[in-house]
Amino acid sequence: MKEQNFNITSDYDNVAGVIQDIKKYLASENLEEHLCNAVDICLTEALNNVIKHSYGGNSSKPIDINVKKDSKYMQIEIVDVGLPRKNLVIKDLDFDPNDIDNLPESGMGLFIIKQLMDELDYGTKEGKNYFILKKWLI
Repeated sequence: MKEQNFNITSDYDNVAGVIQDIKKYLASENLEEHLCNAVDICLTEALNNVIKHSYGGNSSKPIDINVKKDSKYMQIEIVDVGLPRKNLVIKDLDFDPNDIDNLPESGMGLFIIKQLMDELDYGTKEGKNYFILKKWLI
């Protein structure tokens, strides 16, 4: 299994750059383009959530992103040391996609991640929060 680790501080300006680095790495490991694009969307949502909710917008805290890939699956583990989530309940959204003016204003990020990935897990251990995204490749 191939593994690559990426690290940023919790500044919103760092999110796009690390995502591009991760996408380049995954493309070099022959991950299909549509899956690289899904990773882009999921990481944008997840990293922004860490910065906003776990770190309260503090731009100097560490975020580690560990990417693992083999022929069967790809896994992304996001690790932070901020405030832990109470749970990982992801509500199904009930809205009319044709009524753009009344789309939900929050809660869509985790819903989107759930739709694009096959497994999600969240936990806290020894002061660190772990959010794990997994996509099966077979």
